[in-house]
Amino acid sequence: MSAPLSTVWAPRAPVSLRQTLRPLGRGAADPTMRWAGDSVWRALRTPAGTATLRLEVHGSAVEATAWGEGAEWAIAGVPELLGHGDDTSGFDVSGNAFLREAQRRLTGQRLLRTNLVFEAMLAAILEQKVTGKEARRAWAWLIRKHGDPPPGPAPEGMRVVPAPSTWRLVPSWDWHQAGVDPQRSRTALAAASVATGLERTLRLGRGGADIARGLRSVPGVGVWTAAETSQRAHGDPDAVSVGDYHLPAVVGWALVGRPVDDDGMLELLEPWRGHRQRVMRIIEGSGFQKPRFGPRATIQDHRGH
Repeated sequence: MSAPLSTVWAPRAPVSLRQTLRPLGRGAADPTMRWAGDSVWRALRTPAGTATLRLEVHGSAVEATAWGEGAEWAIAGVPELLGHGDDTSGFDVSGNAFLREAQRRLTGQRLLRTNLVFEAMLAAILEQKVTGKEARRAWAWLIRKHGDPPPGPAPEGMRVVPAPSTWRLVPSWDWHQAGVDPQRSRTALAAASVATGLERTLRLGRGGADIARGLRSVPGVGVWTAAETSQRAHGDPDAVSVGDYHLPAVVGWALVGRPVDDDGMLELLEPWRGHRQRVMRIIEGSGFQKPRFGPRATIQDHRGH
């Protein structure tokens, strides 16, 4: 085992790992991420190779340790992963009581930037038009089956997301066994075939029309998938996941006490244009839940058919 690389990063303000990294978690069974008390492990496929990254908070500083060929890349990316470079200038929620109080309680939450576009897009593709439980199951099954063991002393059971070349070789029956329908598997394969080009969108900054256009050039990737990707990979503070089954109602209930549709959600978020994703993160991080009036969405399991 090669010697690990370590660093200590001291941000200007304390960072909460759980609040900041929450959008990356794909359920308790996610093989790429593991919490151990107040520390977190991440298994990564970086441009330099695989890596295992462990983050721990000590007071106001974050200690980062990484193993593997991609260790240096992983260490260098820690500040952006934890919100460094995110510009909050002009963002003001003082006029909204709910957001003002929620933001006050989320003092350690930052907008992350992973700099891993294909990984973020693949996870979003698996979440297209299915329940969260279905998507998390598919993600865990496929990565356990086709992912690589992470370098270093990663917790047992962790795996690194397969390389794009590996995804292109996943047989149709494995997609089926994971519960992924042909449309999503075709979209995942299309993304894998242009993975290098997807990573080049990182040069375009943290968001905007050019990034969205580049992501949506992949067949099967629409507004929702592009937004979910840029939020995580690029650190986009404004991308809104239009077309989501739950989000419009959550935003409506949180901000005006009633459900709204996509158009209504965009209208409510318009005062914070440029920071609309930041508002969404505050609402989600607050723990707010919309009222439930009907049965949950039915989960379809076609794996045995």
